[in-house]
Amino acid sequence: MMTEKPGLNAEIERRVATVLAREEVPGAAVALIDGDWLTAIAVGLREPVDAHGQPQPLDAGTRFPIYSITKTFIATALLRLAEDGVLDLDQTAQSILPELPVSTPVTLRHLLNHTSGLPDYGGLPAYAEDLRRDPATPWSDAEFLARTRDQDMRFSPGEGWAYSNPGYLILRQVVARATGMPFRAAIAQLVIEPAGLRQTSAIETLNDMESLTPGFSTQLERDGVWRDVSRRYHPGWVSHGLVASTAADLARFLNALVNGRLIGQRMLAEMRTPVAVPYKHPIFTAPSYGLGLMIDPDSRFGTVSGHAGGGPGYSTAAFHFPNEGERNVICVALVNSDRGDLGMAIAWTMAEVAMGTSA
Repeated sequence: MMTEKPGLNAEIERRVATVLAREEVPGAAVALIDGDWLTAIAVGLREPVDAHGQPQPLDAGTRFPIYSITKTFIATALLRLAEDGVLDLDQTAQSILPELPVSTPVTLRHLLNHTSGLPDYGGLPAYAEDLRRDPATPWSDAEFLARTRDQDMRFSPGEGWAYSNPGYLILRQVVARATGMPFRAAIAQLVIEPAGLRQTSAIETLNDMESLTPGFSTQLERDGVWRDVSRRYHPGWVSHGLVASTAADLARFLNALVNGRLIGQRMLAEMRTPVAVPYKHPIFTAPSYGLGLMIDPDSRFGTVSGHAGGGPGYSTAAFHFPNEGERNVICVALVNSDRGDLGMAIAWTMAEVAMGTSA
């Protein structure tokens, strides 16, 4: 239910506004679930100033691209198919996609928890160059996979951990092949509709981007000037697919997931089985990854799980904070600028306010 707790809302707004001012970004839409109570708040501005120099407040119900939080949607869809016996987590991707241009057998589980060894394309000079040259024309699936295939496997499947966007591109294709539906329809049927989300959808074209709030970035230019990317950046540059949502809808999705309303407890336990990530993180105590979930089993809030996302124009985060007594607190932050892990930082700030703790 959507409601308000004036004192708590005011403190969240104050703390989030402080973070936005420090980072010099326009605004954020945030949502908090505590038990069966949900609130959504807009903090700051839709954009720095309009053409007449007048600030426009951000709307709490505006839609954002959620970037890599889409991975949690993909994982949920695939786990539902596994639960129904359509797929097996330990079958190879090649058994479903025989045309896949990856010779090393990799299982769905390897792809889901980033232990496949598949390399990524994010650090390739050609990726940044082509994105800047023509942000409206993304690489095709075949080109993303070809660029990946041109690199060596980082390790044998199951023998290491490395984040791989192409791994989730393959999982998107697996979901589409297994259901016989385009990705947009499959993710709607398997995740969005069962979770009761009304403002959430996969976005696939520049026209789809017109439904989003402006997002500000320097990534598409070389002059260092912050500009709105929402009408220029094609969602196809997100190789695994892109979902757009509101803060409140995203909180509802994660709430439905962690409370067993999208997948059963056995599959949820599989999803939450952590693999240690061999890197330090400024927010996580013990960085880990499950099946489409970022996990911190040693957080002061208990075992925190969810996902963050980021790309041109936006920083996003949606996390469940169970605390010691398995308290059901979910914090979502959608920021209209791409300042690193700013979405995560705001989500943690909200958790501190909700639980009465401090860093």
